[in-house]
Amino acid sequence: MAATETQENDTVGVPPPRHGRFVAWLLHDRPTGHAGPHRPAPHPTHRWWKVMCLTGVDYFSTLGYQPAIAAAAVGLLSPLATLILVLLTLLGALPVYRRVAAESPHGEGSIAMLDRLLGRWKGKFTILVLLGFMATDFIITMTLSAADATAHVVENPYVPHWFEGKEVVITLVLLALLAGVFLRGFGEAIGIAVVLVVVYLGLNLIVVGDALWNVITAPELVTNWRGLLVTEHSNIWVMIGISLVVFPKLALGLSGFETGVAVMPQVKGGAGDDPAHPAERIRNTRKLLTTAALIMSGFLITSSFTTIVLIPEHEFEDGGEASGRALAYLAHEHLGNVFGTVYDVSTILILWFAGASAMAGLLNIVPRYLPRYGMVPDWARATRPLVLVFAVIAFVITLLFKADVDAQGGAYATGVLVLILSASVAVTLSARRKGQRAKTVGFGVISVVFLYTTIANIIERPDGVQIASFFIIAIIVTSLISRATRSLELRATEVRFDADARRIIEAAAVDGELRIIANEPNERDETEYQDKEAEQREVRNLPEGLPIVFLEVTLTDASQFETELDVSGEERHGYSVLKVESPSVANAIAALSLKIRDDWDVMPHIYFAWAEGNPFYFLFRYLISGEGDVPPVTREVLRRAEPVRSKRPWVHVG
Repeated sequence: MAATETQENDTVGVPPPRHGRFVAWLLHDRPTGHAGPHRPAPHPTHRWWKVMCLTGVDYFSTLGYQPAIAAAAVGLLSPLATLILVLLTLLGALPVYRRVAAESPHGEGSIAMLDRLLGRWKGKFTILVLLGFMATDFIITMTLSAADATAHVVENPYVPHWFEGKEVVITLVLLALLAGVFLRGFGEAIGIAVVLVVVYLGLNLIVVGDALWNVITAPELVTNWRGLLVTEHSNIWVMIGISLVVFPKLALGLSGFETGVAVMPQVKGGAGDDPAHPAERIRNTRKLLTTAALIMSGFLITSSFTTIVLIPEHEFEDGGEASGRALAYLAHEHLGNVFGTVYDVSTILILWFAGASAMAGLLNIVPRYLPRYGMVPDWARATRPLVLVFAVIAFVITLLFKADVDAQGGAYATGVLVLILSASVAVTLSARRKGQRAKTVGFGVISVVFLYTTIANIIERPDGVQIASFFIIAIIVTSLISRATRSLELRATEVRFDADARRIIEAAAVDGELRIIANEPNERDETEYQDKEAEQREVRNLPEGLPIVFLEVTLTDASQFETELDVSGEERHGYSVLKVESPSVANAIAALSLKIRDDWDVMPHIYFAWAEGNPFYFLFRYLISGEGDVPPVTREVLRRAEPVRSKRPWVHVG
């Protein structure tokens, strides 16, 4: 017995949403991630050195604590350990991310490269895990940097003593101010970053320059340091070995590269840039990465050497005046408390704003993946709601860890190292796929080094993985729930017809209607089309001679959510056939029928046969593979997309 969709007599329309002013303001601004892979960014772009300052507030701010971390980790060997860090930066991380910039020039980063290389659900789950580590890195960057800024506030000699014990409150205020900047927009954030970086690097140049002068004019200091070093470690190979073993503790000095490529859409390119491969933007981003790495490397080497020579060893211990703030100690000790306070203020501001590069990275990365995968609500494409979400998460993390810098350091280092490791693996696989043997070996060696560094850091500080696991589980669970709840949305972003498809539709449209038989393509021989036509004409009582069109959907990567549909037409065995590729059969049929209705002003009638089997199994199959029981899903997608029944394409099932 034939079954068909029935239409009620009443027509129900859904009124347009009435947003309040606040909601409208929240959803008005869209990040660059909404632009899509080959479309120009909707926001103004900036000169590369200005964007370098935005990413540099994170990268350069590590000068506030990196020399002290190195001294506390390896003592007299800190200059050698720092030199290893610099070599890995210039010979490892920098080449990796210069290639990432070339292969992912729209801000997707190394994650996009792995997505392309792995593909389908395996790639999606890999991306979700990496996004968990990225969220760990970027969110902890915000909370740790704000907490470190608070520590500099409390430790300044001019600050009232009643500030002590208020670390959590001060950190929350700093995070709220950071969120406020991004609610204003990217332009304001970049402007603030430029001022902070220029001032901070200038003050560091004065502090390091003065420290070098003190070392040069008192050569006995170097002699004493060398004597103690030889006494502790008589063999240079032992020194190198110890430095390599403890090197992972200095991994925080590698932060900033992932955000450097994440904010690529903000980098100004050339007027003649190809949107698919903007060569000038890539060159400018490479300038950004190289310049930042060279500046940071110079400061790391000079600061690690001067601080270990000039500062007494006991001051690096917990509770010491140089603990976590070696350069600030030198600023106060050698240039006076007034200059030292100016330096403290600059350090506080850049540490506070270090979270800006992380926030910018999140705002560029998240809308490029999760909405496209259907794994967050569509409002996640807008900047301001995401700012509020990330701010709330940062508040929660701050409260949980009580604004303790040390408690968050392991998670920060873990996130940084996993992202650099994933980038190294991605460029290695890319080089191998392109047959570049020498580069494959080179990037493979870099990957092994970062693998060792990551494992050593995890063993040393397992709490980092524990925190990252929370983000990973949260992202996977919420993503899958969102994907399931959004699976019946109309997911085609655009539907295009070629000339043959248009000719077929125009020829078959009769009396304002178009009859389409959905056919699962199997043999595609004449018998298949004859049997399908005879079945539907008998069941639906369609007169002979009434034009029909076959529609065949070929499944692609079902893990994709949003897609563009290209419909082609073909005459096969005397039958007119429309062909389209899509990650979802039902969604493609619904989108195509609505597009035909709008463009040709005809009402499509789509004819299906019932599928035999368990409906729950079909539902699961639809979510995973894009197939399942196509007729009811097609009808539901149409119902949600077109609330007015009289305007909705007909679905017939027999």
